[in-house]
This record gives sequence, structure tokens and C-alpha cells, in this order.
Amino acid sequence: MSGINWSEISVREFQAALASSSPTPGGGTAAAVALGQAAALTCMVCDLTIDNDKWKDGWAAAEAAQLSALPLFNRSLELATEDSNSFDAVMASFKLPRSDDNEISARRNAIRQATLEASRVPLHTAELAFTLLQTLPDLASKGNGNATSDVGVASLLASAACKGALMNVKINLQSLPDDMGIEEREAYDLLFVKVREVSRQCMVAVHERFAE
Repeated sequence: MSGINWSEISVREFQAALASSSPTPGGGTAAAVALGQAAALTCMVCDLTIDNDKWKDGWAAAEAAQLSALPLFNRSLELATEDSNSFDAVMASFKLPRSDDNEISARRNAIRQATLEASRVPLHTAELAFTLLQTLPDLASKGNGNATSDVGVASLLASAACKGALMNVKINLQSLPDDMGIEEREAYDLLFVKVREVSRQCMVAVHERFAE
């Protein structure tokens, strides 16, 4: 489903597209959409916390989380579209002619460049998801206690967005020579380790709040 702007269709239409046999949208696009949902839930909890005297101790945590989440309403949907478009470009590069050595070389280079770009989009999704995720343990601990489960769901969605996007980074980088995507490989390795720890912190904070 090439060329679709995922911000302009309904949830039902997106689900139908995701369920189809078309290569796009795929997991990277779904990860970006999940990031937007995480941001929306985060903002809801922040709104329920800020300026409510009962949760004054959580105002700073809510303001920090809100600052991270608000830009993601639009950016997550842009990334969803960019992810689909980048993979469409990979598929298009495989259709380039290869009737002689020059065309074969040009096709190979085009495939590699398109694949590298297709790793960069989900990497950006993962980085933004991790930035949001980092604000959520504090929000879970100090924000509006009546919305603890909502912080938990936001955490799970942000974690899924980050980890899911990283899977797409990995599969693209694996098909490239070792001397391509060096910075992307380093960023992947770092995030892969860090997101697991922060995801765990989120769940610990949520369940500790439940126990209060």
C-alpha cells in the first residue's frame, strides 16, 4: 500500500492494511503507531496529575513526561509513514535492471543504500520511544495514583515501540556489509541493553504503586 499517509486513515483502515499480505505497513510502522499511543496515554496521566494538589509531589515528573510525549503525537505518525515509504524504496530497488555489470553494481548499491535508510527510520522510532520510556518510572511512582494502570500500559506500549523498532533495525543491518551502518549498529547495541532495564524499572514502579 505504497504512498499512504498513515495519519490520514482510520484505525480500522490501518488494521486492515496491517493484516493484508502487502509488505507495508509492517512491524516498523506498527511500532511507530504504538509510540503515538504511548505518548497519548502519558499525556492523559500528566493532565490528571498537573495542578491537582493531591498529586503535587508528582507535578515535576508529569511535566517532564508531558514535555517528552507531546511532540510524539505528530512525529510518531510521520515515522509510521516514513517507515512504510523506506521499505517500499527497498522493494523498488530490487526491481532495478541487472542486464550488465554496470546495472548489477548500480542495483546492488541502490539496494544497500535503501536498506540502510530503512534501518534509520525505525532507529529513530526506537530512540524516541526510549526517551519517553525513561520518564515513566517516575510518573508511575509519583503521578496520579488513580491512573497507575494507564502509566503501565503507556510503559508497555513505549517498550514495545522501542523493542519492535529495534527488531526492524536489526534485520535491515544484518543484510548489509559490516562497513555500512556502523553508527546505526552501535546505537542499536546500546539501546538494546538499556531498554530492557528501563522497561523493568517501569513495571517495578507500577506494581509498587499498586501495592500502596
